[in-house]
Amino acid sequence: MKAVIQRVNGASVTVDGEIVGAIEGEGLCVLVGVTHGDGPAQVQTIARKIASLRILADEKSATDVGAPVLVVSQFTLYGDARKGRRPTWNAAAPGDVAEPLVDAVVEELRTAHGLHVETGRFGAMMQVSLTNDGPFTILLEA
Repeated sequence: MKAVIQRVNGASVTVDGEIVGAIEGEGLCVLVGVTHGDGPAQVQTIARKIASLRILADEKSATDVGAPVLVVSQFTLYGDARKGRRPTWNAAAPGDVAEPLVDAVVEELRTAHGLHVETGRFGAMMQVSLTNDGPFTILLEA
């Protein structure tokens, strides 16, 4: 499982012209990709790291300050473009495997870490808008 975490000052996801998820103010925009073999252990590890990374103002975490989180599924994190010009997606888990695991990350952030979490729409063509604060971007793998 991979997660790209961006410290933001607001972010939103739009599908077919409708905002389906949005956060305001200081928070995190998190892109989550799932690979074959991922399961509950990776969900817990990624959620714990997202919630506890001390990357907000004054070296605080999202849990410390109750910062909102926008989670967006993104299979392209497992794209491989080492050969040729067309990436392959062989390392990305299929939707029926990935969707429940992305949902589990969201649920873990909400229940185990007490965070307000907004989401995109799995499998949809999404437009993600954000203001990257810093810019500050971290790549996590579990």
